[in-house]
Amino acid sequence: MDGTVLIADDDRTIRTVLTQALTRAGCRVHATGSLAQLEKWVEEGRGDLVITDVMMPDGNGIDQIPAIHQARPDLPVIVISAQNTIVTAIRATEADAFEYLPKPFDLPDLMAKANQALSRRPRKSDQVSEVPVPSAEGADPAMPLIGHAPAMQALFRMVARVLNADLPVLIAGEAGVGKSTIARSFHELSDRRDRGLVFLTSADAGEKSVMQATEKARGGTIVIENPAGFDTAAQARLIGLIEAMETGADRAEAPRFVATTGPDPQADVASGRLRSDLYYRLAGITMVVPPLRARVDDILPLASHLLARASAQGLPERSLSDEAAALLRAHPFPGNVRELENMMRRLALTASAAAISASEMRDALSQQGGGRVAAVTSSAMGLDGVSPVAGHMPADDGPLADSVEAHLQRYFDLHGDALPPPGLYDRILREVERPLLQVALDATGGNQLRCADLLGINRNTLRKKLTELNIEVTRRRKLM
Repeated sequence: MDGTVLIADDDRTIRTVLTQALTRAGCRVHATGSLAQLEKWVEEGRGDLVITDVMMPDGNGIDQIPAIHQARPDLPVIVISAQNTIVTAIRATEADAFEYLPKPFDLPDLMAKANQALSRRPRKSDQVSEVPVPSAEGADPAMPLIGHAPAMQALFRMVARVLNADLPVLIAGEAGVGKSTIARSFHELSDRRDRGLVFLTSADAGEKSVMQATEKARGGTIVIENPAGFDTAAQARLIGLIEAMETGADRAEAPRFVATTGPDPQADVASGRLRSDLYYRLAGITMVVPPLRARVDDILPLASHLLARASAQGLPERSLSDEAAALLRAHPFPGNVRELENMMRRLALTASAAAISASEMRDALSQQGGGRVAAVTSSAMGLDGVSPVAGHMPADDGPLADSVEAHLQRYFDLHGDALPPPGLYDRILREVERPLLQVALDATGGNQLRCADLLGINRNTLRKKLTELNIEVTRRRKLM
C-alpha cells in the first residue's frame, strides 16, 4: 500500500491504532482531532486519502466532504461513524464518500477499503459542484432504523444506492422488523419528499381509493402493504395502475412504488396468493430486513434509543441495569423491533427506579410470552447470581424446542392452505446451523480450533461447513 492518508478523529486511540496500521502497511499518515486542520491539509494539497469521523468537536465530517471534493476532486473519503443509522449511511452516500464503515469497525476491513481507495482513486471533472447532503434533522422515522449488524449495514447501503432511482422496491421481512419504516424512508429521505406519500392496504384497494391514491401521490411515493393480502380483483387493479404509470403520457409525474411483504414473497407467488405478474412489477429490487434475533448486538443500542425517545416524549427517564440488559439480549423477540419498542415504553412507564431491574425485566418478558425462554437462558448463563455447572447445558430443553416450534408454525401459517416450498428440512437445519457457527466463531475471536472444540466437532468438519455455508472467517480486532 502506498500513499499519504489524512485521519480526522477525536478519539486518540483510534488515531493511534490507524496510524500504526497504515504506517506498517507502507503509508505516510497525518492524524488530527480537528476538521479545521484536516481542511488545511487538503487545501495544501496533502494526502491521497481521507479517513474521517462524523461527529467532531468542530463540525460534521460528512458536511465537510463537498468542500473536500470542491478543492480536490480526486481525493477519496472514507467515513467512519458510531452513528449506525440509515440516515448516516444515506448522507455518506449522497455526499459521494468512497466508503462508509460503522464503529466499531473491523480493522482488516478498513485497511482493505483504504487499499482500494489508494489503488483506484475515482477521477472526476475539474469542476465539481457541491454535493447536496440531505439534513438528518427530523429524518429518522417513527421506528428507529439503527443497526451495526452487517446485514443491517448492507441494507442501509443498498437503500442509499437506490434511494432516488426509478426502480420499484420490494421490502421483505417478518412482522415488526420495520418494513413500513424503511418504505417511508424511501420517500422522506429522497428527492420525492416534497410530494405526496400514500400507503395502500387491502382495505383501501377499491377502484375509487386507488385512483385517489394515484392523484395524491403524483410525483411522490405509493407504498403497497402486503400485496399478497389483496384480493384477485385488487391485484389486477394494481397491475393496471403500474402499467398506466409506466407507459402513460404523465409518466414523468408517476409515483414510485414501494411494497412490503412477508419473509418469503416467492412462496406467496407459488401458493397463488400473489400474482406473479404483480410480483415481478414490484420486485425491481428486493430488500430483506433481518429479524431482530439475527442481529443480537443491535438489541441494547435499540433499547437505549427507545428509552431515550420515550423520555423525550414525556415519560420518566430510564436505563437498563446490567442484569436487565443481559435478560433482554437473551430474549428471542418473535415480535421483532415493534415488540422491543412496546416493551421499552411500558417499562419506562412502570419501572420503580431510574435503572430497570432484572425482576422488572423478567415480568415484562413474561408478559410478552417469552419470559420462560429468557429466564432459562439467563439462568444457564449465570445471570441470576447462580453460577452454572461447568460443561452442562440446562436440563430442560423445552423452551428452545417451544420457540422453534412456534417459529415453524408461523412459517406454515404464512402459506395458508398451501404447503411451503419443498426442501424444508435442509433449509431449516441450515438456518439453525449458520447462526450457531457465526455466534461460536464470534465468541472465539475467529479461532477455528477453539470454535471446533467449543462445538465438539472436528476442525475439518467445521471448515467444510464454513465453506458450504459461505461463512467468512476473519480473526478480528475490534475498535470502539
